[in-house]
Amino acid sequence: MSVIKAAPLEHIRRERSSIKWTRFPADVLPLFVAEMDYPLAPEIVATLVERVQASDTGYLDGPGPLAPAFATFALDRWGWNVDPSHVHLATDVSVGIVEALRLAVPVGGRVAITPPVYPPFYELVEEALGNVVETPLIEHGDTWLFDFAALERSFASGVDAFLLCNPHNPHGIVWARATLEELARLAAHYDVFVISDEIHAPLTYPGATFTPFAPLAVAAGARAVTVTSASKGWNIAGLKCAIMVAADDATNALLNLLPEEVACRTSILGLHANIAAFGCTDWLDTAIDQIVSNDALLDSLLREHLPAVIYHRPRASYLAWMDLRHVGLGDNPYQRILDDARVALNSGESFGLGGQGFARLNLACSPDTLREAVVRIAALVARVSAEAAA
Repeated sequence: MSVIKAAPLEHIRRERSSIKWTRFPADVLPLFVAEMDYPLAPEIVATLVERVQASDTGYLDGPGPLAPAFATFALDRWGWNVDPSHVHLATDVSVGIVEALRLAVPVGGRVAITPPVYPPFYELVEEALGNVVETPLIEHGDTWLFDFAALERSFASGVDAFLLCNPHNPHGIVWARATLEELARLAAHYDVFVISDEIHAPLTYPGATFTPFAPLAVAAGARAVTVTSASKGWNIAGLKCAIMVAADDATNALLNLLPEEVACRTSILGLHANIAAFGCTDWLDTAIDQIVSNDALLDSLLREHLPAVIYHRPRASYLAWMDLRHVGLGDNPYQRILDDARVALNSGESFGLGGQGFARLNLACSPDTLREAVVRIAALVARVSAEAAA
C-alpha cells in the first residue's frame, strides 16, 4: 500500500482554489475547514476524467448505481445491510438534513442537538423553520457523553426530531453501540425522528468500531434517516453529492415525497466520484493511517510545547478538539491564535454550548505543517505568559 503525502503548502496554494486556500493570506496556516491536503485517489481522478471526456455532465434523476455501491461498502465495512431502494440523493449532507427535517418536522417544530457539535446544525434547523433545543454533552474524563437524563426530558417535552452526529464532530467520538441503542430506545418511546449525520464514519480509526444508527432504530421501532457521503472520507466535498438512507419502509415512503429537484440539483460528477470512492478502500485506509500518525504527532507536540492544552484525541476523522482554557488566551483563543500566531483554527464557540475556550484543528495536513502550527501557538502562549508575569 502506497503512502499518501500532502504536497508542500506553496504548491497547494498555487493549485487549489477552495475556501481553505483563499480565505486567509498566505502567511496563515489553514487548519480550519474540513478539507484534506492529500491528493485525490487515482480512481476518482480517472473516473472524473472519463466522465468529462464522455461529456456526461447532465442532470440526475436518482441515485442509480450509487445505491448498490454504497450498500456494498456499508456491508463490507460495517456489516450494515442497506436496501438500495431506500437510498435517495441530496446535493450534500446539509441539504439532506434540511430536506429530512422539512418532511418530518412541522413548521416551528423542536429539534434537539447535542453541543458542542457541528456548527451548521443550528442554521440547518432554522432553514427548515424549526427551533433548536440544546442538550449539551457532558465532559467525562478524556471524552464526552450524552446526558441521557436531559435528553429524555427534552424528548418528553415534545421534541419532534433529533440530529445525531455519528461519529461526533468536533470530538471525533465513535459512539458505542450501547449508547446508540439507548438513544434509539428513547426515540422510539417518545416518537422522535432521528436524522443521523454519518459523513465521518468512513474515517473511523483502527481499533474503533463504528455502529450505523439505522439498524438499531429498526430494532427499537424508531424512525430514522441516515445522511452521508464520500465527501469527507475521500475529500470530494466540492463535487456536491450525498445520500439519504431510510431506515425502514415507512421512512422510505416519506423520503419518496422529496421534490425531484433535490436529485436534479445533485452533481452527476459527484455521483460518479462517490461510486469510485466507495470502491477504493485501499486509498481510504492509507489516508486513515496518515491521519492516525498525525494524531499521535499532535499529542506528542502538545505534551512537549503546550502541556497546558488538554487534547481530546479522536477515534474517527481528521478533526482535533483541543481544550485551550488553561493557556491564558481567553474564552475565544481562536482569534488570538489567528491574529498573532497566524494559524487558522475553528473557534470552539461556534460549536455551541460547552465550546468556549476550545478550538478545532485539521489533522489532514503534512507533519511539517502540524509542527509549525504548534510551534507558532506555543510561541504566542509563551509571549502572553511573559507579558502577564511582567
